[in-house]
Amino acid sequence: MKTSNSSAPSASSNNKVISGFRWVDGMGWTASGARPGLPGTAWNGLRTALTVLIVGSLAACAVDPYTYPTPAPVTAAPADDGPLPPAMQRGKSRWTPVRWAELPGWGQDSLHEVWNAWVRGCERPVPGHAALCAEVRQLSIGTPEEQRDWMVRRFQPYRVSEPDGNQPPGLLTGYYEPIMAASRTPTATYRTPLYAPPAGLPPGQPWHSRQQIDTLPAAQAALQGRVIAWLADPIDALILQIQGSGRLNVTEVDGSRRQVRVAFAAHNGHPYQSVGRWLLDQRAIREASWDAIKAWAAQNPQRVNEMLWSNPRTVFFREEALSELDARFGPRGAQGVPLTPGRSIAVDPQSIPYGTPVWLATQGAVLNVNKLVMAQDTGGAIVGAVRADLFTGWGGWTDPAYTVAAGLKQPLQLWVLWPRGTAR
Repeated sequence: MKTSNSSAPSASSNNKVISGFRWVDGMGWTASGARPGLPGTAWNGLRTALTVLIVGSLAACAVDPYTYPTPAPVTAAPADDGPLPPAMQRGKSRWTPVRWAELPGWGQDSLHEVWNAWVRGCERPVPGHAALCAEVRQLSIGTPEEQRDWMVRRFQPYRVSEPDGNQPPGLLTGYYEPIMAASRTPTATYRTPLYAPPAGLPPGQPWHSRQQIDTLPAAQAALQGRVIAWLADPIDALILQIQGSGRLNVTEVDGSRRQVRVAFAAHNGHPYQSVGRWLLDQRAIREASWDAIKAWAAQNPQRVNEMLWSNPRTVFFREEALSELDARFGPRGAQGVPLTPGRSIAVDPQSIPYGTPVWLATQGAVLNVNKLVMAQDTGGAIVGAVRADLFTGWGGWTDPAYTVAAGLKQPLQLWVLWPRGTAR
């Protein structure tokens, strides 16, 4: 979840990003379109054996509660030339049926890269999709042709537009999970607190503003004992609040270090205001990037609080343990399932329901892609029919997860994929 583009200053070795490559355990970075180590013919020959091995491994590790039976024989995909269903009206969007051939780049995406995100989404399926989840799991070991043919048989694509049918230019931005250094106790370096929600926080009602939290004794008393950890930079704390979650490399009281996750828990009920916009309005910076904001803060330390207080919203967090398995995935999105780098998007749920497979097309300076993604999150700034925020992974200030997310602001087209013969 995210409100605007942002950054983090600390690098980490355990980052996962989208940049034309993907990490394969035990093999390193490989080209995104490649199935590492297995030519197509070998894959077809080994698929049955892999089925047995995967099922056995999952059962032994007790990681995944599902079983993965051998896929049923796949028949040829039907010709996509029958009558189209009627358009469907959603709260903030209109869905107009189209042919599969109208999806830019259809047939060229590496579907195995998104399939795990789809399987995770089936933990909390959108109404109308649950009956297909068994087939989704079976096709985890399917060939790309089997996966594509199944999608054509089972789903109808719809172009997403404004409720009146107008096709806007759309907007795609990016967000990520920052990795930052932190301390359990305040020190000369770590002086900015990250808070858990105060007891008795009124839901849906304004509480103390950011400035009041920093200055009012009553607000500080209410937050006594609610500090999760301390950061070195108040701007880093703001970045973490805007992104909605992050990983902390925490130095504990005994001097040991471990990594934990902090996730969005609540906010103080005030509207979000961009500090970048505040600085632009004052002509203090020329571009609203975190590099420019941090440079201005370094030159104007006496005005940093004034800048921070221009945004009255404060986000409160909850700490989550980060197991070795959890560390391989992003934080849980609004759908309640872990996010997948490059394949999970935040949407306006009044336009596209959580758990919906979506075909995304965008061309710009940062990304030129046509691919399948899953609607699994939302954010305060993600409002409207053709609006999405792409989860780019996790990392620090210099990692591609940040640089892609920070630079991503370009036109967007969306098509939802909805089960044939199912009312939305």
